[in-house]
Amino acid sequence: MSLSEALFALPQYILPHHPLSRVAQHVTRCENRVFKDALIRTFIRLYDVDMSQALEGDPGSYPSFNAFFTRALKPEARSLAAGEKTLLCPADGAVSQLGNIEDDTIFQAKGKHYSAMELLGGDADRAAAFQNGRFATIYLSPRDYHRLHMPVGGRLKQMIHVPGRLFSVNNATVNQVPRLFARNERVVCLFETEAGPMALVLVGAIFVASIETVWHGVVTPPTRAEIQCWDYSDKSLFLDASAEMGRFNMGSTIIVLFGEQAANWDAGLAAGTPVRMGQALGSLV
Repeated sequence: MSLSEALFALPQYILPHHPLSRVAQHVTRCENRVFKDALIRTFIRLYDVDMSQALEGDPGSYPSFNAFFTRALKPEARSLAAGEKTLLCPADGAVSQLGNIEDDTIFQAKGKHYSAMELLGGDADRAAAFQNGRFATIYLSPRDYHRLHMPVGGRLKQMIHVPGRLFSVNNATVNQVPRLFARNERVVCLFETEAGPMALVLVGAIFVASIETVWHGVVTPPTRAEIQCWDYSDKSLFLDASAEMGRFNMGSTIIVLFGEQAANWDAGLAAGTPVRMGQALGSLV
C-alpha cells in the first residue's frame, strides 16, 4: 500500500462530498467576467490545455468556466477509426483498466474488484446481460475533452440514476477505496447494439457538478435518495457511432460494458494507456 495514496484517499471518507460538489457547481457557472476569465486562464496554464483544438479558441468568449470545460472541438480535431466492426473510444483520457468480466466481477485495481450487478444499480437481470463479457474503464483528467460519444451505434433502452458517494476517481483513490465505481453516484445508459447490449456508465466524482445526457439534459443534481429509472424502449431513440451522448460538467470516468463474446479490446491497450475519442478501442465480434 502506498502511504501517499492512503493519505490522499482516507480523508475523503469524511468529506461532505455532495455539499462540496454543489459549491463547485455554483463556482463553475459564475458568469462574472473578471472571475471566470481568471479561473479559465489559470486552469489552461496549470493543465496545459490545448486551445488550438477548441471550436472556440478564445478563452474569454466562454460565458462561464463550465462552458469552457465542456467546450466543443473542431471537427478535424478527432479522427474516427475506420471499419464496420470498430468500437470507438468514447472519450479522451487514459485507460484505467480493461479486460474480461469474470462471471459478475469487474477488476478495479490490484486487490480490488466490484460486481457488475452493483455497478448497474443492483438489478440481477441487467447484470446477467454482461456476465462473462468485456469492460473498459476510461479516466478523464481535468485537461481532457469532456464530451462523451458512442463507441458504436445503438438504440437507447434505459437510463438509471444510482445515488452514492463522490470519491475522487484518480489513480490514488481508485487504488485505495474498495468498490469505488459501485459506490459513487452514477448514470447508467443501456443500449441495444448489433453486438447485443452495451452499457455506458457515467461515474460521478467529487467536484463533478453534474452529469448530463443529450436526450435528457442534466440528470444530476439533484441527487435523489432512491435509484430512478427511465424507460426508453418505446421511444426509438437511436444514436450513431461517434455521436455525442453526454458530458461531465467537471471530469470523471466512463465505463463501457459488452456481453459475452460480443467485443474484443485492442491488444495495444493496457492500464495507463492514453486514449482519444474516436480511436479504435476494440472491435465487435
